[in-house]
Amino acid sequence: MQPTHAPRSRLIGALALLALLPLSAQAATPPLIAHELTVRLDPAGGRIEVRDQLRFPPGQEEWTLLLHAGLDPRVSAGAAELDPQGTVGHLSGYRLRLRSSAPVTLSYSGPIRHPLVTDDEGGGRLGQQSVGSIEPDGVALDGAAGWYPRVPDSLQRFRLQVALPEGWIAVAQGAGPGEPGSGLSTWSEDQPQEDIHLIAAPFHLYRASGEGVEAQVYLRTADEPLAQRYLQATRDYVGLYARLIGPYPYAKFALVENTWDSGYGMPSFTLLGPRVIRLPFIIHTSFPHEILHNWWGNGVYVAIEGGNWCEGLTNYLADHLLAEQAGRGAEFRRDTLKGYADYVRAGKDFALVEFRERHGSASQSIGYGKGAMLFHMLRRQLGDEVFYRGLRRFYADNRFRRASYQDIERAFAAVSGRDLGDFFTAWTERPGAPRLALQDVTLTRHEDKVDLRAVIRQTQEAPPFPLQLPIRLRFADGSSVRLGLTGQGREAQFESESRAEPTELAVDPEFDLFRELVPGETPVALSTVFGADQGLLITPSDGPAPLAAAYRQFAADWVERHPGWQVVGDDTLEVLPDDRPVWLLGWENRLLPAFANGASEFALDAPARHLSIDGRARQPDESLVLTRWRAGQALAWLAAEDPAALPALARKLPHYGRYSYLVFAGAESTNRVKGQWPAADSALTRRFDQTRAAP
Repeated sequence: MQPTHAPRSRLIGALALLALLPLSAQAATPPLIAHELTVRLDPAGGRIEVRDQLRFPPGQEEWTLLLHAGLDPRVSAGAAELDPQGTVGHLSGYRLRLRSSAPVTLSYSGPIRHPLVTDDEGGGRLGQQSVGSIEPDGVALDGAAGWYPRVPDSLQRFRLQVALPEGWIAVAQGAGPGEPGSGLSTWSEDQPQEDIHLIAAPFHLYRASGEGVEAQVYLRTADEPLAQRYLQATRDYVGLYARLIGPYPYAKFALVENTWDSGYGMPSFTLLGPRVIRLPFIIHTSFPHEILHNWWGNGVYVAIEGGNWCEGLTNYLADHLLAEQAGRGAEFRRDTLKGYADYVRAGKDFALVEFRERHGSASQSIGYGKGAMLFHMLRRQLGDEVFYRGLRRFYADNRFRRASYQDIERAFAAVSGRDLGDFFTAWTERPGAPRLALQDVTLTRHEDKVDLRAVIRQTQEAPPFPLQLPIRLRFADGSSVRLGLTGQGREAQFESESRAEPTELAVDPEFDLFRELVPGETPVALSTVFGADQGLLITPSDGPAPLAAAYRQFAADWVERHPGWQVVGDDTLEVLPDDRPVWLLGWENRLLPAFANGASEFALDAPARHLSIDGRARQPDESLVLTRWRAGQALAWLAAEDPAALPALARKLPHYGRYSYLVFAGAESTNRVKGQWPAADSALTRRFDQTRAAP
């Protein structure tokens, strides 16, 4: 499960539904609307009752409002007229005409209930969303649901009081919830907000103060140890990012348990599903990612027409930073580049300024992956001290404003005193990535020194990218040195003179550049198969009938989400095809010996049903997944002993795309082993004979 910053994108989609309605035009600068909301929720009946006193900025007499269809709003106080303008989907449009500058109160009530919808998130991942709903077990509403009068493209300030059933608590952004157990929850936020969120359920509330913010946890089932772990993690990560970027922008951060498996980042809280919350790794992976969104995305808003920069920056300062602190920064960057290589094919690439939201693996590899690498390259060019000063400047200049890549460029140019126009133009406005080649390497030994020369070329058809090329030299005495080579054109000339004997020249060995990977740099993995537009899935014709049927269902579900793939039985083929990626299913598959033939990474004896990885033999109850290269062709194999394990595997495998081999246990497919095959020598590395020849 990878939580995403979803509510903003859902709101954009909902507002777009009303593009066909004859609504009045709004000002280019987002207006700030003040709401005084009094709400009564009836979860059992799926209904809401609202009184909203609205204050509008001066200078405009007519306003367009959006509200959930069927709520029948009326002006209950103030001098104004409200006229319906039509309905599209679940939203209705209204024109409000003001007769004075005094506040206007709207009253309305009615049902809001929308079912969960399963979305294909790409790479075989399935997610769930709802436009918004009031249900007996919980309430989840935001601007996409139309529960409050929304002026398109506006910002909000609010006071909110919610009447609830006994034992329920409401959650919104800002400060709250008042006195639990009183039947009322109160929330307020004076800083401009893009939306107003309303979550409610019979929660158990846990609270703790520290690092200038109140940490809160809302669980549906009492669990003190779990809550304490999240409270401490909240204090730790809020403190970390406040020191790096600037003060935390809200009064609290809350972990809120949802009724379905979700990963939403709202201002000052995150809405995570019950299974997600209890995964042991989430608290140090996705959870800090959602906390950081309160600086990027919910503290500085995205001017979406100029590209969604916040996902790349959050990915870099959360996911990458934590991996870097654990000594896995280069591995994280290599996996990022591999995701781009596996999922972004011809016709799927686009520039960062065109990224709006994740809608599949290709868009994620660009918006999250390339976006993170943009900030890594900027950090390498400017140095850590200037880079973090630039982040603090950008945050301070744009808090609770909509900002773009141009605003980021201005902040970093101001603190560095450098013209960064060419860098941002190349990496945000152009699609694609450079393809590097290490060529014309010569080593010349003299009496008292060694000269090393090489050319690094950009070989892609597109124009060259501006690069600060990282070079690493190793020497016979065990020492090494890291150098930087500026490359503005198609070729960069490297020259080195040293007294020590060089043993290795490596270009970008730590994957510090956003670029195409070259042969030898990364092993085959499941993402190599998942990212293929076309392929062949081969099912076994022999074996127990229930297992064979489960394999066929697994294959059918896969092809439904990957229409370029085909399914065939192993009894229809004489040899293993070599013209496309292939995925074999089952120990019983007749082509399994061909899959294993020549493999050096594992020992597989198909007739004996024996597999050994790193000297470890498989157990009888385990489900197995292997990948391998065969002369440049990606192959994968999956086998299970229990038919009941296959649905769980189908659900879980898309989240293990970075791995070359996997071992699962039981019907729930609990992961036991995961790993990557060792990478071969990179084509961007040259090793030299250490025997010193005569000069």
